[in-house]
Amino acid sequence: MNVGIIGSGGREHALCAFLKKSNKINKIYCFPGNGGTSSLADNIKINPSDFEKLKELILKLKIELVVVGPEKPLVDGVANFLEKNKIKVFGPSKIASQLEGSKIFTKNLCKKYKIPTANFGVFNSIEKSIIFLNNKDKNHKNYIKQQAKCLRRDPHKLKRFLYSCVGVRS
Repeated sequence: MNVGIIGSGGREHALCAFLKKSNKINKIYCFPGNGGTSSLADNIKINPSDFEKLKELILKLKIELVVVGPEKPLVDGVANFLEKNKIKVFGPSKIASQLEGSKIFTKNLCKKYKIPTANFGVFNSIEKSIIFLNNKDKNHKNYIKQQAKCLRRDPHKLKRFLYSCVGVRS
């Protein structure tokens, strides 16, 4: 069996190393892979967000199973796209991947179904978030997370936000 792994991080290297041990796997391809995966698989430089080109390559290489490592292509719907094109894929659907890709989605789901989770607030302004934090129990740690699609987070923007909230206790 030929297997394709989407991603370029340490997770994908670990997947390659594990799959390489199977006598059922003939060839492993990584899209795009990394320096570590190059010793275990054939790295193919391709943008994992270009689903059409990815599909063409998967069919051309006769890949029978695709394993998706990073959350961005999952949140963007790669598993749904591949399944729709009759390609076997291991990875959650676009909706299911929102559990990891969107903290707001997950927190609201937990609240709706009474799944225990820390208290939270969702705000579209700094002022509202400061009011929320100032009303919190000061004996517990509070965390601020910026909602953004995975890999598009801007730590500098969040840092500026935190510096602008000098009076906010954490």
